[in-house]
Amino acid sequence: MSSDSAAEGNQQVWDVVVVGAGPAGASAAYAAACTGRRVLLLEKAELPRYKTCGGGIIGPSRDALPPGFDLPLRDRVHAVTFSLNGKLTRTRRSKNMLFGLVNRPDFDAQLVKTAQDAGAELRTGATVSRVEQHGSAVPDRRTVAVVLGDGEVVLARAVVGADGSASRIGAHVGVKMDQVDLGLEAEIPVPPTVAEDWAGRVLVDWGPIPGSYGWVFPKGDTLTVGVISARGEGAATKRYLDDFIGRLGLAGFEPSISSGHLTRCRAEDSPLSRGRVLVCGDAAGLLEPWTREGISFALRSGRLAGEWAARVAEAHDAVDARRQALNYAFAIKAGLGVEMGVGRRMLTLFSRRPGLIHAALTGFRPAWQAFAKIVRGTTTLAEIVRTHPVARRAMGALDK
Repeated sequence: MSSDSAAEGNQQVWDVVVVGAGPAGASAAYAAACTGRRVLLLEKAELPRYKTCGGGIIGPSRDALPPGFDLPLRDRVHAVTFSLNGKLTRTRRSKNMLFGLVNRPDFDAQLVKTAQDAGAELRTGATVSRVEQHGSAVPDRRTVAVVLGDGEVVLARAVVGADGSASRIGAHVGVKMDQVDLGLEAEIPVPPTVAEDWAGRVLVDWGPIPGSYGWVFPKGDTLTVGVISARGEGAATKRYLDDFIGRLGLAGFEPSISSGHLTRCRAEDSPLSRGRVLVCGDAAGLLEPWTREGISFALRSGRLAGEWAARVAEAHDAVDARRQALNYAFAIKAGLGVEMGVGRRMLTLFSRRPGLIHAALTGFRPAWQAFAKIVRGTTTLAEIVRTHPVARRAMGALDK
């Protein structure tokens, strides 16, 4: 325990309080606990809990997991079927695994258990209404007050907001979003004959709405089927999902869960901290703008947030706390921020020319090889654009 974790009067002061126990929050709690700080992880739901998500674990996600983490994989993907709004279907296969698939309740609960094993304390059923860095609830300038829904106040030297895309902590920090999309998803139990046909293979369908696509992810006896498109296209997105399920021959199977969620992508100038409060994952609007992949961004930004929150907790004045928070922002922008910038340009290209993307992935072997390397985690889209002349010219054409 650090000396700053002593009680403030009769009330305990945590080194780091993390709000939200998804992949970002659990990773932050784990990273902070590994530094020896006293960490409290707050989650409003009871665990495990369902989360609308395809559950694809690509290479960057795998590489960001704690050492020794045993992925609860439901399937291992070796093939991808691409279609263009149900047409021009082609399957690409790989001898090596491309990525894995998990059920989010299992995956998230295991991440939380890893954080607990590292020393973090978990408290579920705790809804956070706001955070305060000034006022009567705050005993000194080195303390943040986390106010729960029932009025209880939890004190901390640093706070990490990982409470999802509608984050209260993000609102406190002033996070700004410039892209909001609607995802709709169905978990569809299927008989063994259907499950066998999908084993080891996912489907990606480039959709009829600009920037939209659909997916089928197999997870044993259940298929996760979903679509995503820009917010404001709610009725069209629902039609797309219904048509998608119908043409796949899955309309006769009753979904066990049907759900929807909004994904929010940060503006490039959006803040990542305010005082002793940092944000990560969906709360910070950190996700890949084109594919809207968020798990790897959550894991990576959560780890960084936890590491830097531990430093913020040790800061003895506002100047030092701000320095540490700015270092966190720099680390995010230098890595994930660069990837997001390229992803934005890819989304623009895809929205204008989905057929071009489809033709490249299904008919141009280097494009497929690049896709495989990206999902395996041996390179990034940003690195490919930087080093390959054809990709660089394609991106450059968007700027004209």
